[in-house]
Amino acid sequence: MSRIILLLIAGLFSVTIVAQEKTEEQLIKQTIKTFFDGLHKGDTTIMKATLHKDIKIQTTNTNKEGKKVLKTETREQLLKAVSNKKPIDIYLEKILSYAIKIDGNLASVWTPYEFYYNGNFSHCGANSFQLFNNNGKWEIIYLVDMRRRENCTYLKDKK
Repeated sequence: MSRIILLLIAGLFSVTIVAQEKTEEQLIKQTIKTFFDGLHKGDTTIMKATLHKDIKIQTTNTNKEGKKVLKTETREQLLKAVSNKKPIDIYLEKILSYAIKIDGNLASVWTPYEFYYNGNFSHCGANSFQLFNNNGKWEIIYLVDMRRRENCTYLKDKK
């Protein structure tokens, strides 16, 4: 009898942990969705709410000479670029999927994407987000993205 009770308690404990993890995944995903909502609207106030004050932002791509480069931006540079976007400029970053890994107050999220500028395909790639649970609020502490125009699902589908 005591064995059955122990198994029931262990099962209930496992279900509770899985439910908490799913809730954390939803909160993390919502943080990223809010970040892109701000980007799409050109609203830096929305974006700021998702970014840790000490965020590190980087982009990797291949330059015109074919060399791989890594560019680093500050939080302020990113927000200034978004706030300086013209009202007629329409940004749409279409997230294709989310792969979320969580360990305590640290989360890692991989999001392949396609980017459209004024309704036209611009480039594709992947984002890698690192998030920190800052006393109950998930904040982006590191963002690196990769950009390319070749080997994109979008382009393959159009051929």
